[in-house]
Amino acid sequence: MPDPSRRKFLTHVGKATPATMSGAGIISKLSAMLEKSIFIHHVYFWLKDPNSETDRSKLLEGLNLLSKVKTIRKFYIGKPANTNRSVIDRSYALSWLAFFDNPADQDSYQVDPIHLKFVEDYGHLWSKVVVYDSVDV
Repeated sequence: MPDPSRRKFLTHVGKATPATMSGAGIISKLSAMLEKSIFIHHVYFWLKDPNSETDRSKLLEGLNLLSKVKTIRKFYIGKPANTNRSVIDRSYALSWLAFFDNPADQDSYQVDPIHLKFVEDYGHLWSKVVVYDSVDV
């Protein structure tokens, strides 16, 4: 006969979902987004003065303001990870990853007053911007 505590544990684990296992339910939310067709907009920023913590902080401030655009479903701001392999480019200062429900929402974001103000107010900080947009296969 199986151990009752083991059976209870296995029953409990079998009922677990990514949402219950992920604290804030982030995995569940991302999974729901990925079930529908989405538009991913990933932007990498290189600062004119890459050693300036003031400029990095200012850009971070601007990216947080940019997140207020209503068509953005989810966003993430990141910095280069401390990984070193030949295929990794760690030369950028910050990256901006935004998820949209569809290409039309991303098009709307491009002309949103908040986005235009971000470029106007913070564009002087960067020397280079590279964008990778992707959609479902």
